[in-house]
Amino acid sequence: MDAPLRLISTNPLDQLARTVEALLVIASAPLTVAELAAAAADDAERVEAALGLIGERYREGRSGIVLEHVAGGWAFRASRDAAEACARLVEKPAQRNLSQASLETLAIVAYLGPCSRPDIARIRGVSADSAVANLLERGLIAEAGRDDPSIGGAIKYRTTPLFERIFGLESLSALPRLDDIGADTDEIRERLHAVAEKRTA
Repeated sequence: MDAPLRLISTNPLDQLARTVEALLVIASAPLTVAELAAAAADDAERVEAALGLIGERYREGRSGIVLEHVAGGWAFRASRDAAEACARLVEKPAQRNLSQASLETLAIVAYLGPCSRPDIARIRGVSADSAVANLLERGLIAEAGRDDPSIGGAIKYRTTPLFERIFGLESLSALPRLDDIGADTDEIRERLHAVAEKRTA
């Protein structure tokens, strides 16, 4: 005897949730509610309701895939339980362990950016060329203009949406707060390094 067919809900909101789920699966970057509404040709409020349904279905401890609000939009990520296995399979360069120099540089750009290589070098006390090149290659930072474009000033750098997504940040405002950014250079460096290490532990 054939197995019974699984019934699919014909509720309009359930149908929209399935559409939004498919959009999130094929997207290469987090999607905003507005982008999801436009692609689904539906109302933003209904899309938010659909995201609520999807979030309940894909939540930590219930599914190997988790829906999260990150980098200004919505995206799926692997659950904590499955993250290690996924990393072994995919092993994206941006997610491999960062060196101490790269961690320090990334923290400086995240907290103080846009900032230039000379700015970073002043805080770290050593050249930032190699660390900046490494972070650019991984897609964690990007160029953000120059100190003084009229005279060909130093290139400035900012973090990217990929950085926010990998570190699980809705935006840079979600970074842990530093108690006193006005301390001396060594203390700022130590605090920035400590925060960066904590985010990648």
